[in-house]
Amino acid sequence: MRSQDLNKFKLPDTPGVYFFQKGKEILYIGKATSLKDRVKSYFARDILLTRGPLIEKMLVEANRVKFVETDSVLEALIHEAYEIKKNQPFYNSKEKDDKSYNYVVATKESFPKILIERGRSLEYGLPREALAKWGPFPHGAELKEALKIIRKIFPYRDEKCKLINKPCFNAQIGLCPGPCAGWISKKDYRKIISHIKLFFEAKKPKLIKSLEKEMKTLAKLHKFEEANKVKKQIFALDHIQDVALIKNDFESEANFRIEAYDIAHLSGKDVVGVMTVVSDGELDKSQYRKFKIRINKNDDTGNLREMLTRRFNHSEWKFPNLIVVDGGRGQINAAKEVLKLRSLEVSVVSVVKDERHKAREIVGSKEYAREILLANAEAHCFAINYHRKLRGKGFRI
Repeated sequence: MRSQDLNKFKLPDTPGVYFFQKGKEILYIGKATSLKDRVKSYFARDILLTRGPLIEKMLVEANRVKFVETDSVLEALIHEAYEIKKNQPFYNSKEKDDKSYNYVVATKESFPKILIERGRSLEYGLPREALAKWGPFPHGAELKEALKIIRKIFPYRDEKCKLINKPCFNAQIGLCPGPCAGWISKKDYRKIISHIKLFFEAKKPKLIKSLEKEMKTLAKLHKFEEANKVKKQIFALDHIQDVALIKNDFESEANFRIEAYDIAHLSGKDVVGVMTVVSDGELDKSQYRKFKIRINKNDDTGNLREMLTRRFNHSEWKFPNLIVVDGGRGQINAAKEVLKLRSLEVSVVSVVKDERHKAREIVGSKEYAREILLANAEAHCFAINYHRKLRGKGFRI
């Protein structure tokens, strides 16, 4: 597909969910603040670097784009998860390990909690039975913002709410209906969970219809205060305030990815290397990688060069926007050599440490200083732990 083909699909400048298709087959699903702008962004010249070779391959296969408009970015986020679960597109599952996706779970209790769980937790079984599960949600930070919005409309119990006949903090500020203090019956609380369930199943019209019926019933029973609360919920659903989600959506265009690398060895023996990833400001542990260095000598720049060469042999892995190495100019130059051989334009910075191995300075761009230091510190810990684990097994390369 070419950028010139987009005009015939008449994409609107509104929130929604888009579907890249090959005929009737759905290849990839995403959500957008602006369907027109988001889909157009896939045809930028640097798509290989920003989205990786997998998405570039998907674009070659795709020959049409379909879409569903939503009233808000929040609903686009919910609808995206619903459609991914329903259709299980090939390129969504290949782009990210299922274990790293986020899910929203309602626990199987008298007063169910609403929690965020990783796919890997669900695979091995939750420490509690689940009443319901919604997802997968590809964007962890945005899901957290979404739950903040939903919780203001439908307050719910979370992990911090203990049933000890005393209001939890969230109950005191109106974000929990107060089962902890006996403020709500099991029947009424289950009604809240059923409303949340409909919302996460992308059934907003059905949800509003149910609330309208509930409001009229309460009014007939002269329960005007409760009826007014339901009226406010209906209004909130029709006027969702998702400014934070809009901000996150623009900041996550093509998902800014930082990869940090570190080496660990014992006087040049049992040399290992690691790669850690920070995506959209958050650690993405599902993307971490380990390398048993074959050169196996006390040469950090040479070991780094080998690790990066092997990393970029994996064209199926999403490419980084920024690389962080541990050391100085020597490590930066080694990384740039590998990138140059592959004609890749990726920024490289290094973190220089003091005698106590604390970060002293960043050599290169400091635009993402917090994320750079986070990725670097994580790489250092990951490398040491990996090396210790192998040494404990009497490992030799």
